[in-house]
Amino acid sequence: MTQKIIILDFGSQTTQLIGRRVRELDTFCEILPYNKFPVGDESVIGVILSGSPYSVHDPEAFKVDLSQFVGKVPVLGICYGAQFISHTLGGKVEKADSREYGRANLQTVDTTNPLFKGFEQHSQVWMSHGDTITAIPEDFKVIGSTKDVKNAAFASTKQPVWAVQFHPEVYHSLQGTQLLKNFVVDICGSKQEWSAASFVDSTVAELKEQLGNDRVILGLSGGVDSSVAAVLLNKAIGNRLTCIFVDHGMLRKNEFQQVMEDYRCLGLNVIGVDASEKFFGDLAGVTDPEQKRKIIGRDFVEVFNAEAKKITDAKWLAQGTIYPDRIESLNITGKVIKSHHNVGGLPEEMHLQLCEPLKWLFKDEVRRVGRQLGMPEHLIIRHPFPGPGLAVRILGDITRERVRILQDADDIYIRGLREYVDADGETLYNKVWQAGAILLATVRSVGVMGDERTYEHPVALRAVTSTDAMTADWAHLPYDFLAKVSNEIINKVRGVNRVCYDISSKPPATIEWE
Repeated sequence: MTQKIIILDFGSQTTQLIGRRVRELDTFCEILPYNKFPVGDESVIGVILSGSPYSVHDPEAFKVDLSQFVGKVPVLGICYGAQFISHTLGGKVEKADSREYGRANLQTVDTTNPLFKGFEQHSQVWMSHGDTITAIPEDFKVIGSTKDVKNAAFASTKQPVWAVQFHPEVYHSLQGTQLLKNFVVDICGSKQEWSAASFVDSTVAELKEQLGNDRVILGLSGGVDSSVAAVLLNKAIGNRLTCIFVDHGMLRKNEFQQVMEDYRCLGLNVIGVDASEKFFGDLAGVTDPEQKRKIIGRDFVEVFNAEAKKITDAKWLAQGTIYPDRIESLNITGKVIKSHHNVGGLPEEMHLQLCEPLKWLFKDEVRRVGRQLGMPEHLIIRHPFPGPGLAVRILGDITRERVRILQDADDIYIRGLREYVDADGETLYNKVWQAGAILLATVRSVGVMGDERTYEHPVALRAVTSTDAMTADWAHLPYDFLAKVSNEIINKVRGVNRVCYDISSKPPATIEWE
């Protein structure tokens, strides 16, 4: 039975980050809504209570019955989780005189307590709360304080319960990983057996048992998630896997041919479908971004269904759904707030069962699994790319000529990112989370080329740094790189006479323009 840490989500923006930090400790964890603790699950070795946007005094504040796990397994409360523990067990939580947000230093730390083993005095932590714990429950003791927060960390003297008002999961808590390691490994007793290698071995065995001799259909996008899912399934069931890769005509330059060749080299059974005529026809004259997405989504399902129906003995539909997709598909009350972004809409009469071999993995874990499977690095490190492709990177209606212009500009930009090696010896492509060019097809920009006045389109370049795409900062690309790329695009791409660089962060902007 796999050991696991349960993270109860009270609505914090950093709950997924807690999960990623625990996984980095080679320990399996599961993020569940605050009210969905799996009572009776003997594989649970510890519980972490997340932060929350609420105060414990709010009428709508999320509450959990602590008796389900306190005294049974070790418990760590973080921020709201710490305040909830204190409030519920007899302590006092009050409104802080001023909102405590940002860096603070643990001036007093009890390094004899197992939670703070190996800690340095004056360690920097990150605070983010409006309430503060003014009194801790009876039978608890303070084990960490800052200048302004006396009860920054406290622990029970009778039960394995710890609480911290700061966020150890964030980058700015300099010894946060050490604290989580102390809790997960030393206190909870994790054997640290969760790894890419163990995942591949166990998942292949499970897929063989689950699928038997059945045939499986998988929709490929060319992205890392669906590609890793395909290679994993291929390892388990071989040619009983049939992959379908639909070209809607708005992929990157030569991408369809390149990806198909990659898949052939991986030994995958792939059906490539050029459906660009249908997509361009249905998108003609459409300028509204949401309408574009709906048309592309509808057409994709129709094309995929038509191909899937030809495989009459298929019993399973496989998807590259990863763990964040599943977490984001449910809010903490358990209600669906977002449907999967993967292949959907297959008619019920097809009676295909769903297979999601990556459903427990974060994006960085998917990449580690891909490397464990021996996949080529250029497939593993591919940037995320929107399902509607370049259609949502062209402002205005979609034509083949506009797609051609954007493909050419984007190709110069992405190739440049791959070729530029910075002072750290790393390519800009590897340092960026996502990059792409945007064609402002609704705008005509005046320019002078060859002593003649021109009225052509501007192109905007976008590059962001991120860890999960929930938030993102614009990438500070070198000026010499931007100058070179701008010059090459204007000189080589017919239809473009101006290049801009997008320096908007998310929020308030999104990564994509449409």
